[in-house]
Amino acid sequence: MSYEQITIRRTCEAIQIPNGNTIMIEEGTLAIITQALGDTYTLQVPAMGGLFRVADRDADALGKEPRRVETATEANADGRVSEGSVWEALKNVYDPEIPVNIVDLGLVYDLTIGEATAGGSAIDVQMTLTAQGCGMGPSIAMDAQRRIEALAGVAEAHVQVVWDPPWNPNMISPEGKAKLGMA
Repeated sequence: MSYEQITIRRTCEAIQIPNGNTIMIEEGTLAIITQALGDTYTLQVPAMGGLFRVADRDADALGKEPRRVETATEANADGRVSEGSVWEALKNVYDPEIPVNIVDLGLVYDLTIGEATAGGSAIDVQMTLTAQGCGMGPSIAMDAQRRIEALAGVAEAHVQVVWDPPWNPNMISPEGKAKLGMA
C-alpha cells in the first residue's frame, strides 16, 4: 500500500475514525492519504491527531478527481433488482481502516430481497463490524444503504448493524485474506 502526502486545497467535511464525529479539515492542512477505495478516502492528519474519512464529493479538496464508483444499474425484466447487483454494490463499501470491502471481510450476515409495497425491490441487510465499539458503524451502514438505494429496481433499502454472531477473522473470504496477507 502506498501513501500519498497532500495539502488540503479547500476546507472540507470529514468523519473522524473510529468515533464517527463529523468535523471540518481546514484548507492548507497537511494530510496523508492512507486508503482510497470505493468512493471514499482515508486520511491521516497529524495536526489533528488521527484518521479521517472524506467522501468522493470532496475529492477536489484533496487534489483528486471524483471517482464515483459505478454499480450495475439494470433491473430484471420484472423491474426488481438482482441479488448479484446488490452484492456487487456492497463490494464497494469499505471499512476506512481496512483495505478490504465489507463482503470479503465477512461483515454482511444476511441479504434479503422482498417486494416493496409501491413496487420494486425492498432490500434488507444485516451486517456487523469488526469491533462493537467502532463509531464508524452508522457511517459504514449508511454507505451500504446509499449504494443499494442507487440500484435500478430498488424502492427501499434497510441496513441493520447486528452483533450476533460476533465477528471474527475466520469470516474473511479467501480473497480478503489474500489482500490482507493472511492467506
